[in-house]
Amino acid sequence: MLSLIFFIFLVLLCTLFMVLSALALVLCWPFDRARRTVHELSRILVRIFFAIPPLWRQRVIGRELIDRHQRYVIVINHRTVIDIPTLYYLPLNFRWVSKREVYKVPFFGQFLFLHGDICINRGRATEAMEQLLREGKLWLSRGASVAIFPEGTRSKDGEIHRFKAGAFLLAREAGVAILPVVTEGTNTLIRPNGLFNWGNRITIRVLPPVPAERVAAEDPHVLMQEVHDAMCSALEEIRRK
Repeated sequence: MLSLIFFIFLVLLCTLFMVLSALALVLCWPFDRARRTVHELSRILVRIFFAIPPLWRQRVIGRELIDRHQRYVIVINHRTVIDIPTLYYLPLNFRWVSKREVYKVPFFGQFLFLHGDICINRGRATEAMEQLLREGKLWLSRGASVAIFPEGTRSKDGEIHRFKAGAFLLAREAGVAILPVVTEGTNTLIRPNGLFNWGNRITIRVLPPVPAERVAAEDPHVLMQEVHDAMCSALEEIRRK
């Protein structure tokens, strides 16, 4: 019953913030092409979502490694849809790269549209890469970062699997740094039976950014493996502690 009440509350809350975001997009568009106002509204929404259950805990490690005035290509491991709101704990304005099918998910799809997130067709790899590079560079030029799940899909076993090159090619072409982020605990917030886990803990760990100079100088596939290994090590360390 408690999960049902909280779910109804979330529906009402998301509806309110969707209306506010639409108004903000229209009113702020002439002077806010990076959609910072819309993004900040989503950050407030996420804070409310995580703050209501009194025993939920979210811990961010390495926040001091982020330069709020820089643009990044953010790479993050992926297990569940909860990974998406979790990233809003970072003090950055960013656009998601998402599969086109998410547009069909209630609320998520509408927020993707309002945010201007990059929705690609994974079934057409060449077109998807071209769109990622084109729209990713556009948002980076406006001052926003771009967040990508480099595995390309959810991990079913919780481990970090092989990366795809898109995030690293985008960072290289746009001349920006790569910001690796590792999360743990997002997959246990909603139980297999669909009910909320009221004692859930989530850890978000920010790793040292890979400077734009290194991104430009090194082979993207070599750098991709290096970041992959660093994220795997960070995930193991989180689990040990």
